[in-house]
Amino acid sequence: METQFAPSLLAADFSNLTAEIKLIEKADYLHLDVMDGVYVPNITFGPGLIKAIRDKTELPFDTHLMITRPERYIDDFAAAGTDVLTVHLEATDHIHRVIQQIKEKGLQAGCSLNPATPLSSLEYILPDLDQVLIMSVNPGFGGQSYIPQITDKIAKLKRIITQNDYECKIEVDGGIKNHNLKEIVQAGADIIVAGSAIFKADSPAEALAKMRSIAADVS
Repeated sequence: METQFAPSLLAADFSNLTAEIKLIEKADYLHLDVMDGVYVPNITFGPGLIKAIRDKTELPFDTHLMITRPERYIDDFAAAGTDVLTVHLEATDHIHRVIQQIKEKGLQAGCSLNPATPLSSLEYILPDLDQVLIMSVNPGFGGQSYIPQITDKIAKLKRIITQNDYECKIEVDGGIKNHNLKEIVQAGADIIVAGSAIFKADSPAEALAKMRSIAADVS
């Protein structure tokens, strides 16, 4: 499968969001990082902003909830226009129930793992997932460096998915740049989340095209 890209809106210029989104219209998703200041030490935005930009682009919205007890807000993010909704396994006591709640809303369901969370914690929900979001930095802030050990984690998850003929995609988020993109794709990443590498570039469109080119060269 061709590698897909989900530029993270968190790295965009929030004073001019409509124009910023238009710069990355050739992406595959728009990645939306929702933080509550409790689960992670930062606050970003909520369903109100997502609803406000929903008619500004036809890109699917890939919403990543870094919030405690996400089950309280599934309906709100679905109503705001989310297409893919990812929750952290560590943020809820009943991850299977939350995944089913997301699917009942007609959304694709994702589960995210922090860097130190083992893959074994996914064993009994992996068949129900549309994607797994592997965090390659500790969540909460953009611009962090990629944690090298995560490459092996991606490869191990890819083997599990392949061996069991699961259909879920692997998404990777955190510290991905041109210099480490190839190894991440080679390990098995299907979707790349990139914030500063795209939105902070002189030309986000050209930065996205360059990343696509690097990923396409992976055999």
